[in-house]
Amino acid sequence: MVEMRSWTIQNLLEWNERIEEKARELGLDFYKQEFEICDYHDMLGYQSYMGMPARYPHWSFGKAFERLKTLYQHGLSGLSYEMVINTDPCLAYLMIDNPLPLQILTMAHVYGHNDFFKNNIHFSQSRADLALEMFKRHADRIRAYIEDPGIGYIRVERILDAAHAISMQCDRNILQKFPPLKAKEKAGAGLGETHGDQWAHLKKKKAYKAKSEVLLEKELLLYIRDHQPLLEDWEKDLLTIVWEENRYFLPQMETKIMNEGWATFWHYTILNQLDLDHSLYFDFIRSHNQVIRPHLGGINPYHIGYTIFSKLAGSDGHSIDYELDKKIFEVRTIDRDNSFLRRFLTEELARQLNLFEFQVNPENVKITEISDREGWHQVKETLIANIGTNAFPQVVVEHKENSDNVLQLVHLFDGRELQMKYLEETLKYVNTLWGNPVKIRTLLEGKNIVCECEEGKFRIIPD
Repeated sequence: MVEMRSWTIQNLLEWNERIEEKARELGLDFYKQEFEICDYHDMLGYQSYMGMPARYPHWSFGKAFERLKTLYQHGLSGLSYEMVINTDPCLAYLMIDNPLPLQILTMAHVYGHNDFFKNNIHFSQSRADLALEMFKRHADRIRAYIEDPGIGYIRVERILDAAHAISMQCDRNILQKFPPLKAKEKAGAGLGETHGDQWAHLKKKKAYKAKSEVLLEKELLLYIRDHQPLLEDWEKDLLTIVWEENRYFLPQMETKIMNEGWATFWHYTILNQLDLDHSLYFDFIRSHNQVIRPHLGGINPYHIGYTIFSKLAGSDGHSIDYELDKKIFEVRTIDRDNSFLRRFLTEELARQLNLFEFQVNPENVKITEISDREGWHQVKETLIANIGTNAFPQVVVEHKENSDNVLQLVHLFDGRELQMKYLEETLKYVNTLWGNPVKIRTLLEGKNIVCECEEGKFRIIPD
């Protein structure tokens, strides 16, 4: 048996058995768990490829790897304690350099993630049992296109670059597909949790007047794939691949605070009930406090999620109130970050978490709201507006009859203006895929504007 730092493989097997038994006893329900031990170089690779053992080649993944490696080697950034992916069996990576107490914490943390992946309703369509196969199949197809002398890497990269740039312009309701919205229908019909309010805001501001019946389509990649007749089959396949992989990762983006909070709550609860000896417990608490420490200049999803789940459970980690325990399992099943924060981030918790709102100006950073009686609700709304897909502007396709095959897009304005630099570059990517002029309507400094891109040239025109 090979000695690895302060532990052996047998140590990990024994601790894993104890952790798994305790996790089941406490009510967690998870896929079969598999662990892989890796060094820092492998972990950097897995982080760059979003945890997938096989994924298609693209320069952005290599760029992410070099960036992470440079930061790590210069001591500017650490590595994740672990990485776990939504597969069945559930696959998690453990860093070989971590000491035994940290490995124990990490394995308990992984079982929390595993339970969340299996039971949260927003992951119900991601087919964890087929995930690894899907990513490998995608990688094989794209490599075949690259090796095809009639296609080649340059042409493949051109399509992938454009598809990546607009991949988040998708239907963000990951549980249900709604029919296209008719502008004359009741405001908000079919637009999901938050977009109804945005559409109502647009109509109230008279930003977009529907002169005739207008239909909105949220899946930009799929719309281009299905309505651009000059795309070749392999190009359509690339758009489908990017869309499918984005749909796989979308639930993880939408549940980051909940998922990390749930895993942290359970590693703390499990290990507090395993009667660790004093030396292990001291190291465990130190690592746990590192996990949930507040982050300077940003939010720590582990901290926020763990604090809320602990409050809901009424738990100190040593004992569980089983009536409240039922409640947290229900929350784990049905919520995502948006609804989780709306329902359970109270004034008391906002103050406990020391949440505040700030604005970055050219000269300074200005605190605009704090979590006091008057300001906590605004702080909460700002937080919700910047988590998951809420952080991305939403652009939809507006179906209109036109003879010149112009792709008409609409920005669902939510009070945040589009950054013109990014809009210009993104419209160029859309123009690349569409092959004809592209127009988008939005608001800038309170005025209606239309931005157009044709043959790679961008311009702004009054609406």
